[in-house]
Amino acid sequence: MDTSSFVFPNDPHVPWSIIIVLYPYITGLVAGAFVVSALYHVFHQDVLKPVARLALVTALCFCAFATLPLLLHLHHPERAFNIMITPSATSAMSGFGIIYNLYMLLLVVEVWLVFRPDIVALAQTTRGWTGTVYRLLSLGDREISRESRAVDEWLIRVLAIAGIPAACVLHGCVGFLFGAVKANPWWSTALMPIIFLASAVVSGIAALIALYLFFCWRRQVTPDADCIRAMSRYLWVSLTIAVSLEMLELVHMAYESGAEWHALSALLTDRLAVSYGIVQVLIGSVCPFVLLLLAIQSRLNPRLTAALSATASALVLVQVFAMRWNVVVGGQMLSKSFRGFVDYPLHMGGREGLIVAAVILVLPFIALIYVARLLPLWESVGAHTAGTRQFQTVPIPISGIIDASISVTNHQRTMLDEEQPADPDAFDYGAVVRNEHV
Repeated sequence: MDTSSFVFPNDPHVPWSIIIVLYPYITGLVAGAFVVSALYHVFHQDVLKPVARLALVTALCFCAFATLPLLLHLHHPERAFNIMITPSATSAMSGFGIIYNLYMLLLVVEVWLVFRPDIVALAQTTRGWTGTVYRLLSLGDREISRESRAVDEWLIRVLAIAGIPAACVLHGCVGFLFGAVKANPWWSTALMPIIFLASAVVSGIAALIALYLFFCWRRQVTPDADCIRAMSRYLWVSLTIAVSLEMLELVHMAYESGAEWHALSALLTDRLAVSYGIVQVLIGSVCPFVLLLLAIQSRLNPRLTAALSATASALVLVQVFAMRWNVVVGGQMLSKSFRGFVDYPLHMGGREGLIVAAVILVLPFIALIYVARLLPLWESVGAHTAGTRQFQTVPIPISGIIDASISVTNHQRTMLDEEQPADPDAFDYGAVVRNEHV
């Protein structure tokens, strides 16, 4: 065997497949979407109001399926409950299980508080099984007072504040799992948790831009140009930070030029040349950087702004997925001998094949569509009802209308007589009374 491509006998395959790639990808969408929601509820960025509810529900739907890739990867998924039954203080996965459950509970409570007035209103007006669902979600409430709503707003703000560090820890824990593997130089860096967290914010904002434009197209409404421009601005800043951290990590490895750098450089230029150099850096980083710079210009046409933002968001989502692929699968391609590479054949079928991965990735979007039918993501039912009541018509006596009409007509007659006293046939006063055009 050629010593330049030596692989140990116990290192012939890649144990973590594309299913494990989806695990940090989905959790990153959760953290990023919640950050956008927190910008509105905590930092009062009113320009993000059109997507505030969408961001919160998106985080909940993706969080519900975040652990599904891990469960499918296990041969005995029922053993996952041992993390909660017999927790270990020194286990990173045990800590992730506790954080995940607390974060899921936080999302459920916050979503319920945000939509509680709408749920109560819909529980009284909806019939059938949907009305039963609303009545169950309302927990017996039949009306919302100002005092209770003020308490809800306070709780929403508290939960949003608490959710920001929880979201950071949730996805930072994923980067910590890879960074703690000391035997793999591609993973074992101090910047790995920070890079995962920065890319999570990037993917969450990009997903919200794409979802918001999709729902606007589906509802046949014009998207809010200021909201899209603001999200594009946040996406551009987050993408700049994430890519800078990734490049800083790579430059630091190259500058150190340790014993493992010859293997890492060969990995980047050989096995990951397409997925890293072309997809992640060129298509997913440079192109969105330029497109977003154009999209955030205030004088740009709103339709062109939406098109540029949608294109950039799609490319950013591809970039983040490529980054997860290069970290998870690319790190396992590096042999423990540092003198060879392991092949990873991507299968279509099987429990961890491409078809199963595509189904897992689609499930949160399907759940989001059904939740959008159940909950008003765009217009509050209570606010709409209040606005309708505010502009109720007030009955006016018929005699008052007649007197006002006669007074206005006489006033018009006097003005016309003063302007044209010499020609009484130049204007038909009966046409004025009948609102006819002469």
